[in-house]
Amino acid sequence: MSESVAHSQDPSATASGALIRVRGLVQGVGFRPNVWRLAQALGLAGSVRNDGDGVLIRAWGEPEALAELCRQVCDDAPPLARIDALERSDWDGAGRSDDFVIEHSATTSVHTGVVPDAATCQACLREIQDPGDRRHRYPFTNCTHCGPRLSIVRAIPYDRANTSMSVFPMCPDCEREYRDPSDRRFHAQPNACPVCGPRVWLERADGTPLDPAREGAVDPIAAASRLLAAGRIVALKGIGGFHLACDATDADAVAELRRRKGRYAKPLALMARDLDVIARFAELDDASTALLRAPAAPIVLLPMRPGAGLAPAVAPGQTTIGCMLPYSPLHHLLLADWDRPLVMTSGNRSEEPQCIDNADARARLAGIADALLLHDRDIINRVDDSVTRVMDGAPRLLRRARGFAPAPLTLPAAFAPLPPVLAMGGELKNSICLLKDGQAVLSQHLGDLHDAATAREFEHTIGLYRTLYQHLPAAVAVDAHPGYHASRVGRQLAAEWGIPVVALQHHRAHIAAVLADNARAPGAPPVLGIALDGSGYGDDGSVWGGEWFVGGYTDLRRVARLRQVPLLGGSKAILEPWRVLFAHLDAALGWDAFRRDFGDLPMARALAARPVELLRRMAAGGINAPLTSSCGRLFDAVAAALGICADRIAYEGQAAIELETRCGPLVGVAGYPFAVVDDGAMAVLDPAPMWRALCDDLAGGAQAGLVAMRFHAGLAEAVTGLSADLAAAHDIGTVALSGGVFQNRTLFEALSTRLREVGLSVLSHGRVPSNDGGLALGQAVAGGLCLSESPWHG
Repeated sequence: MSESVAHSQDPSATASGALIRVRGLVQGVGFRPNVWRLAQALGLAGSVRNDGDGVLIRAWGEPEALAELCRQVCDDAPPLARIDALERSDWDGAGRSDDFVIEHSATTSVHTGVVPDAATCQACLREIQDPGDRRHRYPFTNCTHCGPRLSIVRAIPYDRANTSMSVFPMCPDCEREYRDPSDRRFHAQPNACPVCGPRVWLERADGTPLDPAREGAVDPIAAASRLLAAGRIVALKGIGGFHLACDATDADAVAELRRRKGRYAKPLALMARDLDVIARFAELDDASTALLRAPAAPIVLLPMRPGAGLAPAVAPGQTTIGCMLPYSPLHHLLLADWDRPLVMTSGNRSEEPQCIDNADARARLAGIADALLLHDRDIINRVDDSVTRVMDGAPRLLRRARGFAPAPLTLPAAFAPLPPVLAMGGELKNSICLLKDGQAVLSQHLGDLHDAATAREFEHTIGLYRTLYQHLPAAVAVDAHPGYHASRVGRQLAAEWGIPVVALQHHRAHIAAVLADNARAPGAPPVLGIALDGSGYGDDGSVWGGEWFVGGYTDLRRVARLRQVPLLGGSKAILEPWRVLFAHLDAALGWDAFRRDFGDLPMARALAARPVELLRRMAAGGINAPLTSSCGRLFDAVAAALGICADRIAYEGQAAIELETRCGPLVGVAGYPFAVVDDGAMAVLDPAPMWRALCDDLAGGAQAGLVAMRFHAGLAEAVTGLSADLAAAHDIGTVALSGGVFQNRTLFEALSTRLREVGLSVLSHGRVPSNDGGLALGQAVAGGLCLSESPWHG
């Protein structure tokens, strides 16, 4: 938060006026009544109102009281508020009243933001638990400190008429709360109670009503809890979408959920009543506890306690589990009597988007759930659960959605004058981003655009965000890949609107994203950017994924890469790691020499049963075998060498994730060697020595855990060594890390530690994911800078 003061006051004056502008997330969070209470207590006259720039305060009184108001506005803001700037100037008091009042919102162009959905506050939780309160067991209880926001909003301003609550007229009691500035529900747009608000009910999978009384329950939520305790699967409508729930300790129920959902390998998220329950199944530290308790209430990846009693199918092949606390009154009521966690996974079949509509849920989830817990408050915008993990001592977002989006990301002052940009993101883990007024608004996680329903939602979200923020782009920023759906839509929109397209190479956008994530000024000294991921379209048409760059937001020059190998079968190689293993072994050792020296290894026998000669001809002729420098594929190959997901992966990153689970602490572990060679254009990090050493280890009987640790340690050492040499050669002191590979905690922490030990500063992601979920941020900021420097602008 910054404060700028432009005024001159006569200290001897008994009273004076101040015009106070507050910018940030200050609407729909109880900011105006908080200012009203502070001003009343300080004896000030004037007014406070919302407008398109945030909150405007006109205050008249003693100079000391005015100064105190500015201090308290910043120090005692409501829980969900975020103040980015406070600007104060003189006010002559024209038209002032003798009291301090809350004025109606002004209708001007929008420069403020929409607050993310927030977990139930303690005051509302006490009400639903109190038998004497009129909101006892009411699952839609909320106030200005908590409840739905993005998930129910259609337009700005954030008024009830522009939300899905518009069809629920408030009863006299709720209306009184809504109109009373001293009440915490003053202008709480989703305010409701059992008399006037949404209702909840329970249905069987065939659509017939289920009577709670026949289940011996007081209401539909209690009846759903009884079904879950009996081993049933229940679909429930939450804040931003449907969940599928079952008892996480019931092996049969979890296995049946996986079978019906068609999700056989990917870990399932858990929800637990409180921290004590989570602590019985997972290891907690202070940072993870703070994340779980935050208003965002994300899923937090935690080390699993062995033998804690979870069903084995909750997280097969994993050493971590994703846990969250209840974040809506419905969830709190459902879990009130549970001393064990519930599986709380997205309400959809595998690879489909999460259901948000009752009719859609009846159609798509009836074959999965035994019963559906429904309500009649429409979800306007799908908002998935956010996923976080503490790495290198700090919280990191792996998926940015509920609780975080669409809170704007503050950027350095140099971005303020840039033209507005719409950034389309990538093909996987898509999100979009708006650059406007020196801020970046990154949407919630949308998903993979190869799914038709997700692609439709992607286009809906573009319209929604342009409406919410009255965004008129001067350019559209897209990934340089010609085949991405997001890029095609971006080009079509740009042509329709008559504005230019800025095409940005995938990995340069990653590095721009981590620079923006760390609020690095455009004019700062150059960095050494390291982008490690699965794949991205390169300048030369090959598939990049292990790249080093030197420069800043818009002038990143590629100076090093991983050694390229062919992707045998193209996209098939991404799904079948054995193909990448063969390519790496053939490139590093030669297939014939590998068979001669290591033919007795299980991976050698398995590969020999494959169509090896066909693969060799494909590689030699470049037939459906594009070259790749992907670090993600290197992980896949090493995993396949150990028999991990060699035949096929069930979800993106599975092989690398399960390889990491084999790792223990890397302290004292001798890493495998890598070589650095010069191809005439740049330095190349060659894993050939690593493959020889790895095969020697396996031939000597080394266990998979040791091999996995030596690979992680060796890669961290090799990347550090090459980076230190490049940094010295280019007189650079800062390294910026981005790309999905850096979600691997073992590698990320080992590399960050080693880079700092050789004297380099490390920039990494915190506010946005390092994977493609943060790509649109990099596109937006780099696109805006490119546009400002081009003939297209001004």
